[in-house]
Amino acid sequence: MYALVLVLHSWLRWGALVAGVMAVVALLSGRGSRDAARADTWGLFFIIALDLQLLLGLALYMGLSPNMQAIRADFGGAMRDPVARFWAVEHIMMMLVAIGAAHVGRVLARKAPTPDARRSRLLLCFVIALVAMVARTPWPGMTAGRPLFRISATS
Repeated sequence: MYALVLVLHSWLRWGALVAGVMAVVALLSGRGSRDAARADTWGLFFIIALDLQLLLGLALYMGLSPNMQAIRADFGGAMRDPVARFWAVEHIMMMLVAIGAAHVGRVLARKAPTPDARRSRLLLCFVIALVAMVARTPWPGMTAGRPLFRISATS
C-alpha cells in the first residue's frame, strides 16, 4: 500500500503543477467569457489535484511512510536533521499553504463584485499556491530530493 500511495503522490504532483500553470496562463491570457470558462475549468482541475495530493500526502504522513514513523518516534532529534525536518515540517506546511491559498482564491473569486476582481483574486492566490508548491517540492539535487518520476518506493 505504501509504495502505491507514494508513487501516486509523486506522479499526481505533475498533474497539480500542470493544472495550476494552465489556470494561471488562462487567467493571464484574456478577459472574455471563453477565457474565464477555461480558467474556471483549469482552476477546478487544480483544486481537485491539490485535494487528492492532500489525501495521499496525509496517508503517507500519518501512517504509511516508514520514514515518518521514525521521525515521529524521535521528533526532537528529527528537527536537528535537515532532511527529516523537511519531511516532518517544511514540506507539509508549504503544501498546506498552497492548498489553502488555492481554496481561498476560489472563495474570494466567487464573492468578487466584477469579473476583473474575480480574475485578479484567482490569479494572485493561484500564483501563491504554485510558488509554495515549487518551493517545497523535493526536487532532485535538494538535500531531501527525490526523482522526478518515481516508479517504486525505492527509486
